[in-house]
Amino acid sequence: MPDPIACAGVWKIYGAGEERVEALRGVDLSVARGELAALVGASGSGKSTLLNVIGCVDVPTRGKVCVAGRFTSGLDDEQLTALRRTFVGTVFQFFNFLPTMTLEENVALPLVLTGEPAERRAARVHELLERVGVAAQARKYPAQVSGGQLQRAAVARAVAHRPAVVLADEPTGNLDSASGAAVLALLREIADEGQTILMVTHSAEAARIADRVVQMRDGRIVA
Repeated sequence: MPDPIACAGVWKIYGAGEERVEALRGVDLSVARGELAALVGASGSGKSTLLNVIGCVDVPTRGKVCVAGRFTSGLDDEQLTALRRTFVGTVFQFFNFLPTMTLEENVALPLVLTGEPAERRAARVHELLERVGVAAQARKYPAQVSGGQLQRAAVARAVAHRPAVVLADEPTGNLDSASGAAVLALLREIADEGQTILMVTHSAEAARIADRVVQMRDGRIVA
């Protein structure tokens, strides 16, 4: 069985002629079950584009991307959405919480979308919010809690539906050092339990908790 994340010869090209941009240039990358890999590199190196093609937000121009054993090429938007909804969880840098919903309602969203029964959904959300240390804030709205609490809840939301792959885009980028350390410890714990995590980061502290650091430059993996 292939690794939960497997990319082979992946190119992503935008535009044509003078407007042509080669965002990814022949990327080969595999991330194993239970591995936490940190993706580093300067702005414009292709990190976010790679996260998008792995996260089924986009498809490669050429090459193959396999997520949880399923190839993304040839899938239409509806099929990509279904693949992303079922097998991918994402931790966003800016949280991406719906402001008119409470933390527990936001964390429950992936389970609503996958059709989890209400009783099991409520139990799972409670379990996760307890685990990440924000159960006391469950019925508060995003504007009523701190950035650190929001990001811990965002990790809970990303893993709520037990996805094979968790993508984290600068998960500590807007946090103080204590809150960032708590989020990193949580991600490390989740990987140790068997989920696959690919984390884009500029943080040396974040890179240190990874099993492997992958460096990108000009659309290629260079180390």
